[in-house]
Amino acid sequence: MSRRTRSRQEWEVRASTLARKTTNPIRRIVENLQVEPNPDKELIALSIGDPTTFGNLNPPEQVLQAVHESVELYTSRGYAPSKGHYEARAAVAKYSAHQGDISPDDVVLASGCSHAIELVITALAESGQNIIIPRPGFSIYQTLALGLGIVIKYYNLLPDNQWKVDLDDLESQIDDDTAAIVVINPSNPCGSVYDKEHLSEILDVASRNRVPIIADEIYEHFIFSGHKYTAISTISKDVPILTCGGLTKRFLVPGWRMGWVIIHDRNNILGKEIRAGLANLSMRILGPSTIIQRALPAILEYTPQSFFDDVLFFIESQAKLAYEELRHAPGLRPIMPEGAMYMMIEIKLSHFPEFKNECEFVERLVSEQSVFCLPGQCFDYPNYMRIVLTVPEDKMREACQRIIIFCKEHVVYSEKRKDIDKEVSMTTDISVICNDDITRVV
Repeated sequence: MSRRTRSRQEWEVRASTLARKTTNPIRRIVENLQVEPNPDKELIALSIGDPTTFGNLNPPEQVLQAVHESVELYTSRGYAPSKGHYEARAAVAKYSAHQGDISPDDVVLASGCSHAIELVITALAESGQNIIIPRPGFSIYQTLALGLGIVIKYYNLLPDNQWKVDLDDLESQIDDDTAAIVVINPSNPCGSVYDKEHLSEILDVASRNRVPIIADEIYEHFIFSGHKYTAISTISKDVPILTCGGLTKRFLVPGWRMGWVIIHDRNNILGKEIRAGLANLSMRILGPSTIIQRALPAILEYTPQSFFDDVLFFIESQAKLAYEELRHAPGLRPIMPEGAMYMMIEIKLSHFPEFKNECEFVERLVSEQSVFCLPGQCFDYPNYMRIVLTVPEDKMREACQRIIIFCKEHVVYSEKRKDIDKEVSMTTDISVICNDDITRVV
């Protein structure tokens, strides 16, 4: 019996287009950083938005107990419906009642909020279509879309107006191939919280152009004093809203990977097709962990409000601390956040002529002061850097002091700039950041 063979003479096994084009800018930069921190100073990473990193923020006993009890249940060991167990989806609907009228059938469980975002992007957009995301904005949208041939377009936020949306710019980006507008509120990385009036203005743009909204509201409960959160779904008259949320940040369990999509479509514009599409896509991983699903009703029902209040008070206090400290750093302009767990800081590079961009600034900050902040390139926003606010107070204070020292050592005022420019132009030792990693070029 003859066997048919291919004509190849050598092995050639290539990665798929999806694999080759999928990248996470934040992880790429963090994981490939080549610069060694100052060995005389402990590294303080103000870079990754994982509230568990330093061990100072932990979930309450009620959350842990719910999981302990779930492990003992035989029903937590098998497969669940791909959209999630009914009881878990009902618990999410009840927990999210502030977003509007929600039934369990409006909820699709996901493996973390990032997976929820992937579900809605792939349900709404075809290859060649585009989604419009904020700039600066969370980089996961690029990670999820580009490998699928979905184009990423940007609308600008206004740093001098608490990062509100440039509405004219948003509308100018919409075309016949636009599948969705992404609204991140409260914002990662900016920490902005949009009021009802501004959300209505965004909805007006979406309504005029008949474009649905993906509402990334994972930080919906991280609202600082003097500000009020409004779920965009509560004020939409006709625009379909697909809201992405989860346990991740509020309950301090990002590694448990429990997120969800909530469909808000009061006029049935999405029809059966999008709901069916989300259900179909959920089958790709057969739903998130059943251990956490079975624990979810108790987690959402019995976690005490005092726990949430304490965590929010801590993060807001950290924001105030960082803002007050870094106001004294020459050449920097911190922007006080209104919520979430991040702060954006402008780097006035005209005061630091030895650095060509914010990436060189951040790289040198690591090598000299062992403080790592995320450069604005991670959010497609040069001349800024982002810090996280979940680090312990002593580390935050120490990091801010080191940043101030660094700025004082490198800041150059106008009368000295010509000499520095000349000196910098003659040196051949420069730091560059490329698409693949941060490297040293000599």
